[in-house]
Amino acid sequence: MREARTTCPYCGVGCGVVASVENGEIVDVQGDPQHPANFGRLCVKGSALHETLGHGGRLTRPIVDGVESDWDTALDAVAGRLKEARAAHGPNAIAAYLSGQLLTEDYYVANKLFKGFLGTPHLDTNSRLCMASAVAAHKRAFGADAVPCSYEDLEEAELVVLVGSNLAWNHPVLYQRLKVAKQRNPLLRVVVIDPRVTDTCELADLYLGLKPGSDARLFTGLLAWMAARNKLDRIYLEAHTQGFDEALAAAREQEADVEAIAADCDLDPERLETFFYWFASHLHVVTLFSQGVNQSSSGTDKGNAIINCHLAGGKIGLPGAGPFSITGQPNAMGGREVGGLANQLAAHMDYDTPGARDRVTRFWATERLVPCLPEGPGHKAVALFEAIERGEVQALWIMATNPAVSLPRTDRVRAALAKCPLVIVSECMANADLLAYADIVLPASSWSEKDGTVTNSERRISRQRGILSPPGEARHDWWALCEVARRLGFGEAFAYTHPCEIFDEHARLSGFENGKGPGDSRRLFDISGLAGLDRAAYDALAPIQWPVNADAPHGTARLFTDGRFATPDGLARMVPVRPRPPAQALDAARPLRLNTGRVRDQWHTMTRTARAPRLMNHRAEPFIEIAPEDAAALGVEEQGLARLEGVGGTYVGRVRLSRGQRRGEVFVPMHWSGHFSGSALSGALIEAHVDPVSGQPESKHGAVALAPLAVAWEATLLVADDLGVAESNWCDASRYWARIPLGAAQRWQLAGDGQSARGGVESARGAVGSVSSEDKDLPQRDWLAWLEATLPVAPTLWCTDPASGRLRAAGVDEHGRLRWWFMSGAPVELPNLAWLVARFAEAAAGQALASTQRRRLLAGCDDGAANQGPVVCSCHQVGQRAILGAIRDGDDSVEALGARLACGTQCGSCIPELKSLIEEEKAHARTEPTEDPAVA
Repeated sequence: MREARTTCPYCGVGCGVVASVENGEIVDVQGDPQHPANFGRLCVKGSALHETLGHGGRLTRPIVDGVESDWDTALDAVAGRLKEARAAHGPNAIAAYLSGQLLTEDYYVANKLFKGFLGTPHLDTNSRLCMASAVAAHKRAFGADAVPCSYEDLEEAELVVLVGSNLAWNHPVLYQRLKVAKQRNPLLRVVVIDPRVTDTCELADLYLGLKPGSDARLFTGLLAWMAARNKLDRIYLEAHTQGFDEALAAAREQEADVEAIAADCDLDPERLETFFYWFASHLHVVTLFSQGVNQSSSGTDKGNAIINCHLAGGKIGLPGAGPFSITGQPNAMGGREVGGLANQLAAHMDYDTPGARDRVTRFWATERLVPCLPEGPGHKAVALFEAIERGEVQALWIMATNPAVSLPRTDRVRAALAKCPLVIVSECMANADLLAYADIVLPASSWSEKDGTVTNSERRISRQRGILSPPGEARHDWWALCEVARRLGFGEAFAYTHPCEIFDEHARLSGFENGKGPGDSRRLFDISGLAGLDRAAYDALAPIQWPVNADAPHGTARLFTDGRFATPDGLARMVPVRPRPPAQALDAARPLRLNTGRVRDQWHTMTRTARAPRLMNHRAEPFIEIAPEDAAALGVEEQGLARLEGVGGTYVGRVRLSRGQRRGEVFVPMHWSGHFSGSALSGALIEAHVDPVSGQPESKHGAVALAPLAVAWEATLLVADDLGVAESNWCDASRYWARIPLGAAQRWQLAGDGQSARGGVESARGAVGSVSSEDKDLPQRDWLAWLEATLPVAPTLWCTDPASGRLRAAGVDEHGRLRWWFMSGAPVELPNLAWLVARFAEAAAGQALASTQRRRLLAGCDDGAANQGPVVCSCHQVGQRAILGAIRDGDDSVEALGARLACGTQCGSCIPELKSLIEEEKAHARTEPTEDPAVA
């Protein structure tokens, strides 16, 4: 067995991973104790990386016009059709849409090909959906897209403010670092500012549950409050900033007293003033902000409102101080470094950077080729698909992302894709919704196969090493791009044979004439100190933070320590901010404010994480989180099904009641695609309003209506992966369906109203009671008939539950192997499925059921194996019921629960939920009446 060091491909924390490789397979992953981003910690997604590998479900051959092909044919088709589109309609008819999942080297080659040699400005990235507003705020304030902080600043701060960030779920390793820092320093305070009470609040000394969209009002109010109470750093403002008077005047345009600010933010004035006092009174303050700030039609202004407060107090460039934007994707920052946004060129140069267009042209020119760089910026993500819809863009190459799911107004995006004459898709998984719109599909390598670099949220460049060979004919994205460039006649400029050559060129460009042009201030992004690495040095590259150059050969942990910024005069710019409400207005038809976001154990559209069955257990189905009072008023119940109506479609999910949800608001996860549920695209509910500066869409402030989903029946069907039955048999017949991978089987949650073309399900309306007196046994007969008609293995065992009248049935083949299992009724009545999952795994290995197992099959569990309820600890698969039982037995601390059940002892992501269960159980015990009323 050998070990290989690489980097996790999920969030922007950029954790180091040690992969154990045996017989050509990764058999285990652990956190890299030497990596400075995580020091050995991993979240549950990272620790399950090896479980997401395997060749099943991978794209392994190119596809041209729906037919599998070879690479030469596919590459000829890509080059030929791009050339035709360019000749017929000009370079602006070609576009590319990239992803923060790409490695920097892939990104660099794509940007060079499309902008440099095809001459189109229309190359953008899905980082536009998460980081563009923070980028724009940095550039307005600092003169560069430069995050000033390091993770160690969280540990050196006196006050950490989390704004629009559920750190516990979305960046769990950083959350654990902050938690340890708080344990070591009891004086460290944490403030959480978020409309929802999330698991992150477990760490908070102060929680501000503000009204969605009011962040700018809160921080402009803070600036005015600091000025009114002489809490400004006048020396720092005078020496290092410009525009303070204008920024303060804008902040004072609205009433600046605490009561007025609190009213606008829907906060308690005393709690708000406590935050103002803490922020103003501490020098070492880190404000960590994320999508709750960025994903807004005024996200750039919100970012600048935060930065203004740090500049006004001199809380930047110091240990434990600064505004800290935390990225969502592993290489969102690396993509920005190479020009992956439509308003960039390369190496942090923009179209308006003095001399940049000429400089990049000269750098990319070869002996025989001169690039034809566009004269100005291209379409940003939302505008790009609108241009496709209008017919202005005729050819689109999409790499490593799924805009058919992730963009707002998915109905219009899908219509635009269907209309586009040429859609090329580079993808590693065969289940991406996007493939339905592709004319040409190129099979790409994935994590553990790709070789290159990524840059995390603290500007740290790390190696993501290729450990395994890509399956079948899958190839690296940079290679496919270079092959297309060669066929287009640009081969001389794309003669790379290894990623280290691409990285070297990228590093050299970062230092090329850096700060030497007329009126050109020095660009902060400079990794020229890493130029010239050979393959061995490149492979051995240790994590390092940029800038890396002659002045900082070992990297730079913290920016702006000398108070000099990347502007022509070296002064930071304070930006006047005038708060604006969300662009998506509520009305009588859509009265609820919609918030969207991630869940703890999933990533993007689940093409990778759903391959690890244990990651599906924490939140198995799409859901709608709502306050109990709103649920009662709208007639929806806990674990019932409900439907959201938005501007571009509907969303169906299970109701989850949460007292941490504000009244009049709902939350849905962003992960479910058409591969995992029939109607759970969060993007369908969001209007395509964007920030006017950054172009980032307003994904946090939708407007929706909610109602119960009327269904007459619900059922659960478990089907062996190799049974070979068409899923449409039950999906088409259901008003709601969700698919939950289990390993060797798939779990299907189904519900319907009886209105179906398929007779068995149609007559199954009787399963909830609409049965005539002479047909009392109709429900089970109908379900059995439906099962027999639908599945290739007929029902072998079945029974009706005397308590509920529900049918349970199973299909066992002639070899004694379990093929499917069925239960009518709501999923709350399910047994512990772990026992059944083990039987399906045995069947996949060719093992027949034992006689004792056959007797327990309809019960779905061994004698005494109780259902553990929803999984809380994904690492050790510990369910809620087992945890509650242990608490009632006296294990009323996280440590005691860990000692008994192992929950919370690995990645720690479930600890906030464990604490909530402990508190809820204690509260329940306090209010529960005793048997003898006289005792009370």
